[in-house]
Amino acid sequence: MSENKQSYSADSIQALEGMEHVRMRPSMYIGDVGSRGLHHLVYEVVDNSIDEALAGHCNEISVIINEDNSVTTIDDGRGIPVDIHKKEGVSALEVVMTKIGAGGKFDKDSYKVSGGLHGVGVSCVNALSESLKATVYRDGKVYEQEYELGKSLSPVKEVGTTDKRGTMVTFKPDPTIFIHTLEYSYDILASRLRELAYLNKGITVILIDKRHKDEEGEFVNETFHSKEGLKEFIKFLDGNREPLLKDVISFEGEKNGVPVEVAMAYNTSYSENLHSYVNNINTHEGGTHLSGFRRGLTHTLKKYADGSGMLDKLKFEISGDDFREGLTAIISVKVSEPQFEGQTKTKLGNREVSSSVSQAVSEMLTDYLEEHPEDAKIIVQKVILAAQARTAAQKAREMVQRKTVMSLGGLPGKLSDCSEQDPAKCEVFLVEGDSAGGTAKQGRDRAFQAILPLRGKILNVEKAMQHKVFENEEIKNIFTALGVTIGTEEDSKALNLSKLRYHKVVIMCDADIDGSHIATLILTFFFRYMKELIEGGHIYIATPPLYLVKKGAKKEYAWDDDQRDMIVQNYGDGAKIQRYKGLGEMNATQLWDTTMNPEFRTLRKVEIENMIEADRIFSMLMGDEVPPRREFIEKNAIYANIDA
Repeated sequence: MSENKQSYSADSIQALEGMEHVRMRPSMYIGDVGSRGLHHLVYEVVDNSIDEALAGHCNEISVIINEDNSVTTIDDGRGIPVDIHKKEGVSALEVVMTKIGAGGKFDKDSYKVSGGLHGVGVSCVNALSESLKATVYRDGKVYEQEYELGKSLSPVKEVGTTDKRGTMVTFKPDPTIFIHTLEYSYDILASRLRELAYLNKGITVILIDKRHKDEEGEFVNETFHSKEGLKEFIKFLDGNREPLLKDVISFEGEKNGVPVEVAMAYNTSYSENLHSYVNNINTHEGGTHLSGFRRGLTHTLKKYADGSGMLDKLKFEISGDDFREGLTAIISVKVSEPQFEGQTKTKLGNREVSSSVSQAVSEMLTDYLEEHPEDAKIIVQKVILAAQARTAAQKAREMVQRKTVMSLGGLPGKLSDCSEQDPAKCEVFLVEGDSAGGTAKQGRDRAFQAILPLRGKILNVEKAMQHKVFENEEIKNIFTALGVTIGTEEDSKALNLSKLRYHKVVIMCDADIDGSHIATLILTFFFRYMKELIEGGHIYIATPPLYLVKKGAKKEYAWDDDQRDMIVQNYGDGAKIQRYKGLGEMNATQLWDTTMNPEFRTLRKVEIENMIEADRIFSMLMGDEVPPRREFIEKNAIYANIDA
């Protein structure tokens, strides 16, 4: 082992190819050049530090958002090697920073496993930054090198001595690449860093925001550190749900050479929340580790339930879904050569991992059930209730799907459809109330815009059993209008989008508290039952104006108070302000001009930046637990617009 620790040198760095392509096609490397891609730059640099921690050489990582929205990351790892790379003829630091595919992660003596983009990351960050400065503390000396647009300005310089070790990187994203936003979100970065701390217990991750100060005059900051890892992660995720068991079930070990860590807990909710990771990468599309978990869970619980005699009088079969209702679980594996599949390359394809996870879960659960008979009984009772509800939901779902046909006769009576037949060109507005729906029908472009009025507040699916959801009239209308069905041979909860009738689904509610609540209810429904629509970029929120400012023949709309004040100032004395408290206060022409006309409207696309955080917030806002919701509202009240 000591030989491996000493082998991280310039010879460990392998340059695979150049990186001229990065600036020309940045989205190929970081996903997009919007907010998500901007934050991804930070993750890539942090991933290098996490890899040092996984290799046993780093304990603390700091991320600092500077006043100018540049970002500094600091770790106490070994420091990137600075000696001359034999093949490239320059410092290994420069190779790492300027060559795509260069890194120690390809050398198994340096790193057993690694996250990030496998050597692509930090060089991509450099290529997409207008400036980057790397400082290395190594072997008692301090080394520096600066770059512009991915190119070094001078060779690596020795600038001093130190008793520290590690790497510090400060980069400022290139505004010609990130033209939409250069501003980092503290909350988005905090969510990811918190996640990394839970996934790598014992590591300390610090986030500091030098743009803002707290009440005590200190820079806003947070320290993330977890002693229990995934066990604490589950408690954090389920903090807004009522637990069924006293403690979290957890396991950590190695099976067939694959390190496996699993934590799970049951709660009183009706949703299944499984989150899986490979080398700290969130595998949104699942993969072999997730299928292994499901198989191990179902097999072990079914065997126990059969042996307990509690299923003897049941008149229907128990399915795999029943064992996962109300379950929150995290599966984390470390794989030396991960093979990713799927549309976004977040689906693990390594076949050997499935049996490793299945065995680990089976052994863990068998021991737990034997040692905790009371908890075992509670779990089986929950499974039986889930099976009963599933049977009722299946009947309700069949009723919905019988109505979901492409012919006009099968569409909801309230739906005013469009004439265009190509779904890619069609959009449907889900409108709050019949009155606003009538106005929207008059103001729309009938060629490609459909209107579906919704009566009042739809069912809160976060607190409803599945069959109640499918029996709800408004929800049935949404399913039928969209033309989607639930359930495939592989997955009874999967959404079938093959007959989706509109590629834009626009939620259009009043710009007041009630409207926001209705929009949140609809979003909760989509997140829990039609998540694929969100992931496919099909869900949008309309933004009707708050004000109409008039003076004589002149008039302008305003979407916030600052815009209103600026218009009033421009108009001078005599300007009149009309406050729109609802869509119904606008006539058809005004609604078209401001909210529905593609040339002038503003639609907000609903995207999931962080699945873990989205799940937590929906369960907090729409679940049964009041204290977390009150705390959230008090913390965020400064951002709320509340009408007197």
